[in-house]
Amino acid sequence: MSTPEINASALGLDFPQSLAVYATYAEAQKAVDHLADQEFPVENCMIVGTDLKQVERITGRLTFARVAMLGALSGLWLGAFVGLLFAIFVDGNLVTMLISTALFGLVFGAVWAIVGYAFTRGERDFSSVKAVVATRYEVLVEHKHRERAREILAATPGLLPDPFAG
Repeated sequence: MSTPEINASALGLDFPQSLAVYATYAEAQKAVDHLADQEFPVENCMIVGTDLKQVERITGRLTFARVAMLGALSGLWLGAFVGLLFAIFVDGNLVTMLISTALFGLVFGAVWAIVGYAFTRGERDFSSVKAVVATRYEVLVEHKHRERAREILAATPGLLPDPFAG
């Protein structure tokens, strides 16, 4: 599997070169912030997250009751929003319209969620949140500014990571 080429013109740097690699985004940001404090032209830098991985955090167990409750809440908000839209374009009692559309949304949301959950046949009985995160953050800098940036970071202990630390 080959690594896709970086379109330098889309990123705004002609010949980006690696300045340093950090374990966290906060460390990379701190290095670039320090460069900015030293009046380095940081518009010639970019932080690139590398070695991406997907992380999924399990947030709870799903049951028909929980699915119904979550669907009902979602439907309630959607119904209230639709009621507000109707109120803009239709003459009538605003409170009655909001309550009726919110209740319809609540029932529809609960039923729709239960039907959808039933079709999974227990294959995914949990809720979760997914994110793609980087395991390393590389600071790239335009080639003509690399040495100056290295000098600035090297002058402050802790800002330039040890390339041999593992």
